[in-house]
Amino acid sequence: MVGDRVEIVVDAGGTTRTWEVEATRAGRRVEIAHGRGVVEVSEVTRGGTPVRTARFMSSRVLALVEHPARATRLADDEPPALPLPRPAIEMGAHLP
Repeated sequence: MVGDRVEIVVDAGGTTRTWEVEATRAGRRVEIAHGRGVVEVSEVTRGGTPVRTARFMSSRVLALVEHPARATRLADDEPPALPLPRPAIEMGAHLP
C-alpha cells in the first residue's frame, strides 16, 4: 500500500547508517525476508514482482522498523459493514 515503509538501521563500523524502503505507488507493498545471514527488504508489485530490493548482513542490522500506511478512509470508500441486528429472546420463551 502506498505509504508503507521500512526503516533499516545498520552498524557501519563505529557509526550507524539508516536506509528506508518505501512503497512508492498504489498497489505496492514492502516485504521483509531473512535467512542465511541476510536480511532482504523489497518493494513488491501486486503480482509479486520485486521492484527494488535492499540486502543487509543480519549481523550488522541493529533495527528494522516497519511503518504501515495510515488507514484513512476516502470520501468515495464504501461505508464499513454494520453488524446484523440480533432478535431479542424473551425470558421463559422456548426455542423451536
